[in-house]
Amino acid sequence: MFTDEAEVWYGISQFNVLAHNVSIPGLSPLFPEVHCTRDGTICQLTIGEGEINAASSIAALVHSPKTSLERTYFLIAGIAGINPKVATIGSVTFARYAVQVALQFEIDAREIPADFPTGYFPQGTTAPGQFPTDIYGTEVFEVNEQLRQRAFAAAQKATLFDTAAAEQMRMQYAASPIFALANANGSSVVLCDTATSDTFWSGALLGDAFENTTKVFTNQAGVYCTTQQEDNATLNALLRGALSSLVDFSRIIVMRSASNFDRPPPGVSAVDHLLGPAPGFEPAILNLHLAGVKVVKMIVDGWFETFEEGIRPKNYVGDIFGSLGGHPDFVPESIF
Repeated sequence: MFTDEAEVWYGISQFNVLAHNVSIPGLSPLFPEVHCTRDGTICQLTIGEGEINAASSIAALVHSPKTSLERTYFLIAGIAGINPKVATIGSVTFARYAVQVALQFEIDAREIPADFPTGYFPQGTTAPGQFPTDIYGTEVFEVNEQLRQRAFAAAQKATLFDTAAAEQMRMQYAASPIFALANANGSSVVLCDTATSDTFWSGALLGDAFENTTKVFTNQAGVYCTTQQEDNATLNALLRGALSSLVDFSRIIVMRSASNFDRPPPGVSAVDHLLGPAPGFEPAILNLHLAGVKVVKMIVDGWFETFEEGIRPKNYVGDIFGSLGGHPDFVPESIF
């Protein structure tokens, strides 16, 4: 999504994505080229930050006459905030669901009704906790669970990077039992889901609100752990490509590493936490490569034996509309 996430893949021993560079019209002005290995087996695109940049860059990539992506695997690799109830900074996560949590009504917290736990509630509803009835189509995306499990297993073989500063930050959460996983012994690889919003939020109230949104939008199946600004936009552009037979939507992996907690430890205000030091940033950036390269190598090395024909999903794959066929398992029957 941005320079630090990109550069961690340059100058590595496993492969050289700077050997062949291709300019594609419509990409971000900051990142106008796709970087590839000499034979084009592995390529990297930096899409720019935020939902608009993500959707625009991926759409330009998918519909460019310079690309042929029908059998391409996509690894979304970026840093994110982390829910301290679920995991800790430095960890690497793989999502099944991506939820656009900000696609809701919003009332300023100073004006919400007394019985509302939050100022956010789904569009077409009258209160928090109800499934949306005014649906745009980008609220939830579900990716291939069988591929996700393979990526998770591959990433677990990585030795993740950590720092003393990150460990000290984790210890601040030890006073609260609900944050036991935040104070875990170092970073790890975790299966949990991701929340998309252009707004970079901080604090327990918003964290709890969007944790609830993730549950509601996925019919209680989603586990909210990471917060980021692009994934639903990226996935929607890829889904549009799949509808044009330009992309195989079952070949997408959503990987996010944890750079910061989404809420403060006990005794620290939300604003001080947001504006304070971020010791998880360095391990999160480095762990994108350390874990991600295991996933890339798994696909490349196992191409002819396993991945060329694709990993058949056993779960529903696609958007909230069922655009690619099948019935979204996270949508109540009453909605459609």
